[in-house]
Amino acid sequence: MVRTVITPENTDIMLSIPDMYVGKRIEVTFLALDELVQQPQKTLGDFWGALSREEGLLLKEHTQHARAEWNRDF
Repeated sequence: MVRTVITPENTDIMLSIPDMYVGKRIEVTFLALDELVQQPQKTLGDFWGALSREEGLLLKEHTQHARAEWNRDF
């Protein structure tokens, strides 16, 4: 992947595509960095009430099971 930040001096930009990307579908995107909206940091408290008690217990059980499988494999 190639990613860079530039400050254009006019409305034209010339791109050189690396050999490894020739013949492949690529994405070219541009956006002004000062237009990005900064998202505030979220805490666990922001998600309070997103899951029901039952859903929370199922998620906890699933997570514990997945961790046990991970630890067993090593």
